Amino acid sequence: RLTYEEAVEEAFGLFHWLLLAVCGWANASDAVEILCVSFLLPTARCNLQLSSSDMGLLTASIFLMMVGGYMWGYLADQRGRRKVLVVSLTVNGLFGGLASVAPWFWLFLLLRFISGIVGGSIPVIFSYFSEFMPRLRRGAMISALATFWMAGNILAALAWLVIPRTWARFSLGKLEFQSWRLFVVLCSVPSTSSAVLFKLLMPESPKFLMEQGLLPIKQMFSGSVKARSIVLLIIFYCIYYGLWMWFPELFARVESSGGSPCANVSVPSALNNQSCYPVKTAYMEGFIIAASNLPGNIFTILIMDSIGGKTLLACSLIVSSLSVFLIYVVQTKAQSLGLSCIFSGVSVIAWNALDVVGTELYPTQLSSALGFFTGVGRVAAIMGNVVFGKLVDSSCTVPILLVSALLLAGGLVALLLPQTRQTELT
Repeated sequence: RLTYEEAVEEAFGLFHWLLLAVCGWANASDAVEILCVSFLLPTARCNLQLSSSDMGLLTASIFLMMVGGYMWGYLADQRGRRKVLVVSLTVNGLFGGLASVAPWFWLFLLLRFISGIVGGSIPVIFSYFSEFMPRLRRGAMISALATFWMAGNILAALAWLVIPRTWARFSLGKLEFQSWRLFVVLCSVPSTSSAVLFKLLMPESPKFLMEQGLLPIKQMFSGSVKARSIVLLIIFYCIYYGLWMWFPELFARVESSGGSPCANVSVPSALNNQSCYPVKTAYMEGFIIAASNLPGNIFTILIMDSIGGKTLLACSLIVSSLSVFLIYVVQTKAQSLGLSCIFSGVSVIAWNALDVVGTELYPTQLSSALGFFTGVGRVAAIMGNVVFGKLVDSSCTVPILLVSALLLAGGLVALLLPQTRQTELT
């Protein structure tokens, strides 16, 4: 009789590539749902008459997936991975799409809030995927799965093909349906289509079927895993990824007067006289930043299994910290764009490494563990976006330097994690 690990090691073939495509598309849907808000801000702020504080609340709302991440992780341990993924992705796409017809900011915010708080199934996707993977291929395959977040990032960055188009305007009663609302509808498609694919094509996790059970969440902070849990808690809090949600807004402001982002955020009034449809270059720069993830993703796929997630995580966080600090220092728009691309390309290595390390540090029965730590990271994202929204009209010095310091701290703390390269799942 074979053990679970021996059975998984027996074969690797077409099914695993199909699994990568389906789980990858679901992972891309998470990126689209999160980042679509950042690309519609320059236009929606005009149409919905948003202040910078309102924009901070809006960008923070999607990170309420923290609650969903833990809730769905817990239910996945009890009811099964596949069933949970179908339900959570459906709800996420449904409420995300409904937000497109919200006539008022408070209703738009509420629907995005529900989409975020009820969605958040990404930790379950990584647990589900890893449970099918042979040990020697797991690092590279999880890195490949994480790469689809970049695909979703690029897909969301195609906003420049939709939002600047003034032809996509018509009336629905008293609601003026504009191009940015069409963009919101399109951004809900990946989640709903992922739910359909999981329902029709994917089986339940074999490890869940063989070893159903639940380890209490308190076990993450007791015994031999206590130290690693504390370290992960700090890292997830430090690895603030809400920063790039403000890139399109910052570049829209830079477009009006040139120079660096921090040199121009103190004059938001210039935007009040602009069209509700910013020039394409602001969106093109967002697309370039999204595409700059590609080298980092290829790099992690190629060397993850040989170097290990711990080393990649620590080094990439430290380099990310330096690139964020230099965004504050630079004086020209070209330099800002270049450093933003470096930050995007390097920070994605950290996220890919964290996906691998987080999956391998805990028993797969405790998929809610990764959901818990993802939730901690999104608490930091909520706080960061609210703070950024409050400060962006006066000075971006404090949030930029704070992000740099947090990334540096996270990189140094990551050195305390155990090495998990090619370990067996327990």
